[in-house]
Amino acid sequence: MKIDRLMGILVYLLNHGRTSAQKLAEKFEVSPRTIMRDLESLDRAGIPIQSFYGAEGGYQIMDSYVLEKQAAARHEYDWIVTALEGMASAYTNKSLEQALAKIQSVSRKKETAVSIDLSVAGEDAKIREQLALLEDAIGKKCAVRFSYTNSHDETKEIQTEPAGLQYKWYNWYLIGYCEKYQDYCMFKLVRMDNLRVTDIKNTKDHRLADISIKDSKEPAVHIRLYGKAAIKTKCREYLNGRITQEYENGDFEFCFSAPEHETFWYGVVLSFGDKAEIIEPEEIKERIIETCKDILLLYGSSTDFPSQSHRRRL
Repeated sequence: MKIDRLMGILVYLLNHGRTSAQKLAEKFEVSPRTIMRDLESLDRAGIPIQSFYGAEGGYQIMDSYVLEKQAAARHEYDWIVTALEGMASAYTNKSLEQALAKIQSVSRKKETAVSIDLSVAGEDAKIREQLALLEDAIGKKCAVRFSYTNSHDETKEIQTEPAGLQYKWYNWYLIGYCEKYQDYCMFKLVRMDNLRVTDIKNTKDHRLADISIKDSKEPAVHIRLYGKAAIKTKCREYLNGRITQEYENGDFEFCFSAPEHETFWYGVVLSFGDKAEIIEPEEIKERIIETCKDILLLYGSSTDFPSQSHRRRL
């Protein structure tokens, strides 16, 4: 319906600022001509829309405008409450608690079909302390410093301008601007040590909504394995890939892609023992063989366990 699209355009411009007619057309799946008519309708309704020309041109709503009337229906506020409750289960923040209380008073929801529990994200005391420090730095617009150990076990001193925090891939991340590289990077909080807030002011304003970061700069490896029927469900659950072939006895071939030096998928494959065999690539097969040799050296064969003195030397 047109009225829904008009409200959508209004909310989008309030949240994203200056936007081209073409981008709005793509967002709302209509023609640019239809968007122009919609913008004219909003203007006639008293919404102060400004137009800009040139390479950075587009349309935006005057900064002084505030959407005062209720912009969401009661059931839509229920979804907002659900999202805020999920966030509150992972992140302790007074402002968040106040926002949740306000929206709950509007929603008055009693029961929904969906709930979000992210409490596991807030169980680590060190992470909670880091989140508080980083939120403080973001508010002060000051750079932070910390020691950082990457996936190759290389430790470096990092200085970055904190732009925002993100819970992703079951971990908290800092999105920070590195002036040295003139680019944004993601840092996993669990890999940080000696985090401190500096008095150095940010070199620019950072708007999290405008920042785009690739999921991983590390090259991905594409893996094909042969699995026994017993591990089919676990492959689907933990390796985020797809079954490419199934056999009459329940065995299968499975393909997935992952960062080459990431620990999780490699540990999962090793945990399958003789129920999984890497078909390709060859270098991953060799890596597993070397790992198994190292494990045998550490623990000895099944019939010849290392002595107590040998274990102490290890």
